[in-house]
Amino acid sequence: MTVKKIEHLITVVYPGSIAEEMEIEPGDYLLAINDKEIKDVFDYRYMIKDEYIEVLIRKSYGEEWLLEIEKDYDDDLGMEFENGLMSDYRSCTNKCMFCFIDQMPPGMRETLYFKDDDSRLSFLQGNYITLTNMTDEDVDRIIKMQLAPINISVQTTNPELRCKMLHNRFAGDRLKYLDRLFEGHVEMNGQIVLCKRVNDGAELERSIRDLGKYLPFMRSVSVVPAGLTKFRKGLYPLELFTKEEAGQVIDLIESYQKKFYERYSLHFIHASDEWYITAGREFPEAERYDGYIQLENGVGMMRLFLEEFDEAYQELLASPEYQEQKETFRRTICMATGKLTYSTIVDFAARLMQAYPGLTIRVYCIRNDFFGETITVSGLITGIDLTTQLKERQAAGDDLGEALLIPSNMLRMGEQVFLDDMTVAQVEKQLGLKVVPIESGGADFIQAVIDPSYSMDRNNETVGYIQAFDNTEE
Repeated sequence: MTVKKIEHLITVVYPGSIAEEMEIEPGDYLLAINDKEIKDVFDYRYMIKDEYIEVLIRKSYGEEWLLEIEKDYDDDLGMEFENGLMSDYRSCTNKCMFCFIDQMPPGMRETLYFKDDDSRLSFLQGNYITLTNMTDEDVDRIIKMQLAPINISVQTTNPELRCKMLHNRFAGDRLKYLDRLFEGHVEMNGQIVLCKRVNDGAELERSIRDLGKYLPFMRSVSVVPAGLTKFRKGLYPLELFTKEEAGQVIDLIESYQKKFYERYSLHFIHASDEWYITAGREFPEAERYDGYIQLENGVGMMRLFLEEFDEAYQELLASPEYQEQKETFRRTICMATGKLTYSTIVDFAARLMQAYPGLTIRVYCIRNDFFGETITVSGLITGIDLTTQLKERQAAGDDLGEALLIPSNMLRMGEQVFLDDMTVAQVEKQLGLKVVPIESGGADFIQAVIDPSYSMDRNNETVGYIQAFDNTEE
């Protein structure tokens, strides 16, 4: 029996890279490094970290080249592969009581129903993993290769409760990997998806205390509320947190922040932005986010947005260009966002209209009819909800102006397509105005408003105003 060799199709070679210099081309295959096959991206990243490597390539026409490469230790070769993981993706083995994918409506594109729980995606893309489909060998490789940071969905440090929450009898036992990663000095970040009357209260406090033992190698832990859609029939009966309960979560977290900071100069445990909005409280000062370690988890995103807008706004007012055009500038536009950021966007719009008397901005809060009104983030607004509700405003006599500005996280990353597969072009046709996705920074927000030619990077790699799922109530 012949065992098929592992080979990896090269699809991208970056200009000016080592790969280009060595005449490697898209369509070639990577066969081995230092006479060893590459099982996946972990092997690849580890094997290229040297000053001298031998790379075996098979050209698209069949000839094999053994390339001797001298480089700096950390230099990348500058090529990408057909499969980013360089192996099959590992799907999730859990059935978490709060899983958002289980709350998706039927009939959407197939990729939205795939549950990944692959440690390599944590290393590559920042995904959070549960550790339940990892092996001792996987952990050994992470420690040996010092792959970091590893982002871990902990949920609770109570083994029995973790088994219940993840609906996986091995989930509690896998907590032992936290000890091994800590002993191996691997940098980690943690996440707790908080479920009312399940892992909150005393259980949350226990988890905070237990995870604090992994400092300084565990750098941060975020606490986010479980996102609940209207499609929960047959699922575990979870409830939304009230304003008072959100305040209690914040108080508990902030009490521990002080203790951790005094000892480690890290606040460590962080409440996501949704808690502060639900509780009606001011966001923490920027310094409390420890450099925004958990930004993509919705931790500090609003504070950063506020800070960036304020800085850009002051720079605008001090600029000679503003002084020249403030009285003659004329523009009418509209903006659409989710409930979570609506009040902030309204405030920003008011300040810009005060600066430019000839500027009119109408801000619309888009109700999430598709997933249910409990979902209030802009990143989960569909094209159909957006167009339906704005067409209603047009029918009521609203002048939407020359353009509709939306946060870029309403669109699929790298494409001009909404979550429900409606395209930007289709929305533009139905509304009769230009749709302009804008990046998440405060300066981009201002630039998109005052510059009719604004066009963000079409790669659309920003995370938008808030990416985490939301639980705020009316």
